[in-house]
Amino acid sequence: MSLCCPSCGNTRTFLFKTLQTHVVRVKGARVEVTEEPRPAVIEVLCDECDTPLDFGDAEDHIRQEVLLTLGAR
Repeated sequence: MSLCCPSCGNTRTFLFKTLQTHVVRVKGARVEVTEEPRPAVIEVLCDECDTPLDFGDAEDHIRQEVLLTLGAR
């Protein structure tokens, strides 16, 4: 199933909320980022009516394309 809002039928624009964490090492006066993992998708909302969507219900190729575009996991 392609992305489609169950409330309003929107199939074009969606809001993907992601979370990215960073591991930071402090050495004296220096600050280094030691790890920058890819962001994780934590919520998908319809951009028209803010209805939450189950991203897991989307077709595999749609999910993969979105994750690749966002650089997410």
